[in-house]
Amino acid sequence: MALSRPALREPTYFILASLLDGPLHGYGVIKQAELLSDGRVRLAAGTLYGALDRLMADGLVEERGREVVEGRERRYYALTDAGHAVLAEEAQRLAASSQAVLLRLDAVRGMA
Repeated sequence: MALSRPALREPTYFILASLLDGPLHGYGVIKQAELLSDGRVRLAAGTLYGALDRLMADGLVEERGREVVEGRERRYYALTDAGHAVLAEEAQRLAASSQAVLLRLDAVRGMA
């Protein structure tokens, strides 16, 4: 399966995945990405917002509203259709790569 774009870095993959259930504010994205990655992805606020800016510029994420909570503005982000497609493509790529290695491991174990 040929990719239409370079593979996503792990933090980007989990930022996009964190938005699958619907819009989240920045802190929600940070917590969901950490949860989905079993703690491997721990995003600092500056890293997250830089990534979100890039993802918005690429058309993969869009801002979906703002609210003020305890005097601070909270912005919400959501996947676009293009973001959903890129995430699905990357998940397929990762699954195919994993399957190829797992099959090879089984073959090597079978020879032992």
